[in-house]
Order: sequence, then C-alpha cells, then structure tokens
Amino acid sequence: MLPSLMLCVFGITTGEFVIAGILPDISQDLGVSVPAAGLLVTAYAIGMIVGGPTLTAVTARFPRKPLIVVLLAVAVAGNLASALAPGYAVLFAARVVTALVTSTFFANAIVIAASSAPPDKQASTVSKLVFGMNLAMILGAPIGTFIGTGFGWRATFWAIVACGAAGLLLVLRFVPDVAHASTSAVAELRVFRRRDVQLAIAVTAVGNAGLLMVFTYLAPLLTSVTGFAAGAVAVLLLVYGVGATAGNLVGGRLSDRAPVAAQVGLLAVLAAALVLTWLVSGSTVATAVMVFVLGALGFAVVPGMQARVLGAAADAPTLAMAVNASAYQLAAAFAGWLGGQVIEGGRGLYLVAAAVTIAGAALSYAGRRPEMAAR
Repeated sequence: MLPSLMLCVFGITTGEFVIAGILPDISQDLGVSVPAAGLLVTAYAIGMIVGGPTLTAVTARFPRKPLIVVLLAVAVAGNLASALAPGYAVLFAARVVTALVTSTFFANAIVIAASSAPPDKQASTVSKLVFGMNLAMILGAPIGTFIGTGFGWRATFWAIVACGAAGLLLVLRFVPDVAHASTSAVAELRVFRRRDVQLAIAVTAVGNAGLLMVFTYLAPLLTSVTGFAAGAVAVLLLVYGVGATAGNLVGGRLSDRAPVAAQVGLLAVLAAALVLTWLVSGSTVATAVMVFVLGALGFAVVPGMQARVLGAAADAPTLAMAVNASAYQLAAAFAGWLGGQVIEGGRGLYLVAAAVTIAGAALSYAGRRPEMAAR
C-alpha cells in the first residue's frame, strides 16, 4: 500500500516542485517576467488553500479509496491541461485546478499511513510517506528540469501525466478498501477550536515560508547570483533532494523522541544556514554544499510538523491535515510573492528568508508550554 501512495505523492509533488527548475524556460516561452512565472507557484498554492479544506470537509464521510482515485484522476487531467496550455492564463488556471485536489489527497494518504502506526511512531511513519516527496526532489525535479531543458517545458508536464497515470493504476490494484471516516464535517471542524491545533498549523505556515522563498527562486539565485551555468541547476536540484531525503528520515526520528524541542531547534538551525548561504553565495563550491544543507534542514522539520497536527487533532485528523497542507501552500503563496519582490536584489533574498524562518521558530517556542502541559 505505502509504495503505491508514495508513487502518487512523487508524481504530484514533482508537478509542484519542478516549476523551480523550468521557471526561466516558461518565462521565456510565454513571454512573461520571472516574477510573473513565479506566480505559478502562488497559483498552485491558492488552489490548495481554497480546495483542500473545502473539498476535505465535503468528502469527510466518503470511502477513502474511491475518493483518492477520483482525486488522482483530476490531478492527471490538470497536468495534461498544463502540457497543452496555449498561454500563461490557461497554464495558471490549470495549475489551480490540479492543486484543488492535491491537499485532500495528501490528507487522506497521511491519515491512512499514520493509522497503521502506534502513536509514538507517527512522525517516522509519515516520514516514509514523505519519502515520495523526497524522491520528487532527488529524481522528479532534476529529471523534469532535464526534460524541460532538452525538449521544452511542456514535455516535463507530459512526463508528469505518465507518472500520475501509472500511480493511479497502482492505487486501483494495491490500495485496499479502508474504512472511511466516522466523523462528520461538523465534528472535523470542531478540532479547530483547540489552541494546540491552531498553533501547529500556524507553525507550518510560518516555519516553511522562508525556505520556500529560496526554493521558488533557486534557479535564478544559482545562475545570476552565484554564477552557475543553467545546465547545473538540475544537478543542484538533485543535491537538494538528496539532502531532503536524509533530513526527512533523521527529522522523523528526532520528532518521535522530542517533538517540540526538535521543531524549535531545527527551525533555528535552518535560519542560521540561510544566513550562512548568504555569506558564501559568491562561491560555487560553498553554495553547492549549502544547497544540500538547506534541503536536509528544510525537510527535517516536515515529519514533526505533520505529526504535531495529527496528535493535536487525533479524533478528527483528516480536515486538520488538509488545512495543514493549505497552511504550507499559504506559505508557498507568500514565498512566491515576497520572493518576487526581493529577487531583484539578488542574494539579499537569503536574509529575508532567514528572518521569516526565525519567526517560525519563535512561534513554535512560544507555544511549547501549553502543548507540553496538555501532553
């Protein structure tokens, strides 16, 4: 079951992340500026922010397997529309349509995976599912960038369509008919009255925004600021993905042992790493090393953030997970916008990202006492 879900996560996440590698190609081909092309990230985020909570609430009582099959089919159709888009406006709309179902799919996949694990192993179990996202970093984004560079950015989306279709077939074959949620939409909504749920989701939004700024504009940062050749971007995305994989696995174990302390500490170290990247951004070797470090630290915080929401909303987790995914995408939308405002200033984007990450660490630290008392 998990491998099938991981492949689907891989395909969907590749469709989201690969934009960072083909951003200049889309900009040139469609005749828009790099900041305007960066708003495609915002478009995807808007779709997840709006569609995730709404669709998850509406489908709260739906059987999980038929639901995720339909969601995957819509995602494949959205990526197909992206490949065929005749202009920027259609591509923007296609990204929104694809994103509308993504959050609900992730929420159900995470709940299915976490329900198979004991409470003290939920973070590490989630990290295994998130490994599909890591593979999107390691393989999907670099391969998609390579395809886009050699055959055009539309070919990248055709490859994503093929991957999504294969994942859909595997889900039909290997994911069993699991029990659907016993809660109603109203019951799911009640969990948002809890302060620990609100705090956990807020930390996801603020804590991820800084690194997402850097990742969204990673290609222009590497080529224009550090001086890498355009062909090196795919390799560096691979380096980022390897770091993300290592960080995800380590972060899951750390969060199993000490969830609050791990989250605060990892966010603080990530902020320091962003400042260090700013300092060494003139060196290609040092920047390549920091790309790995940023990937590792950025994904080390993800399993703990997911598990924190699951623990806080244990009796009605699906909608909370969808809203948490929307919070991540809200961070991506903010990152795409704010990054577009400061990217012209070059490497200063790293410092702005560090400041936002520090805010996330401070928010997590401020809420530690009520959460620990509740535990």
